[in-house]
Amino acid sequence: MARENCIVAGLEEARDVFSHFGLNVSIIIKDGEEAKAGSRVMEIRGKARSILAGERLALNIISRMSGIASLVRELTTICRKKNPRVKIAATRKTTPGFRAYEKKAVELGGGMPHRMGLYDGVIIKDNHLIYISIREAIRKAREKIDKPIEVEVESIDDAIIAAEEKADIIMLDNMPPAKGIIAAREARAVHPKVKIEVSGGVTPENITNYTFADIISLGWLTHSVKSKDFSLDMEKV
Repeated sequence: MARENCIVAGLEEARDVFSHFGLNVSIIIKDGEEAKAGSRVMEIRGKARSILAGERLALNIISRMSGIASLVRELTTICRKKNPRVKIAATRKTTPGFRAYEKKAVELGGGMPHRMGLYDGVIIKDNHLIYISIREAIRKAREKIDKPIEVEVESIDDAIIAAEEKADIIMLDNMPPAKGIIAAREARAVHPKVKIEVSGGVTPENITNYTFADIISLGWLTHSVKSKDFSLDMEKV
């Protein structure tokens, strides 16, 4: 049972937990749908011992995934009032061993799972640029790897350079909104097809200041989210 209003997520995973113990499971409200406080989202039938064995793991999964999905839905809704095309994205700041589920919860909330790992794209970060210039890094990456290239920049000049080299995504890292608006405008003037991402320092409280970007990514979705409250109530039949 949901104890508060939320976007439900993790019911399919909870079903797998209970099915492991030979229980019969009925999902009442589907993942990605809204549940009202007090509404029943799942019913489990079988031996009490088996239900209790899976209870805490199932509740932990549902509570955390629903917390993520609900926050993503909330932020997406308020940001799209200012920019209907903006996408809210997760980062790799996830719980060890639980990334796939947290990323799925982001999608159920209407967000972008974004990068799963280092294998699904090229991201050129500040630690790389200590050893190589932005131009050279982009050129070398394009020669060797056929994947989208994203460059993390901290200045307007570097954003322009990345645009000149036709980076697919330019991430404005920890850049104040006023400065970010200028960097985005200058980069798009050079490379109109470039995607602008903002990251670093973005919170639910200030996120609407960054809707000039195409993508807003924030680790908050997974490292600081508050779980939603669910409970399992037993009935003897």
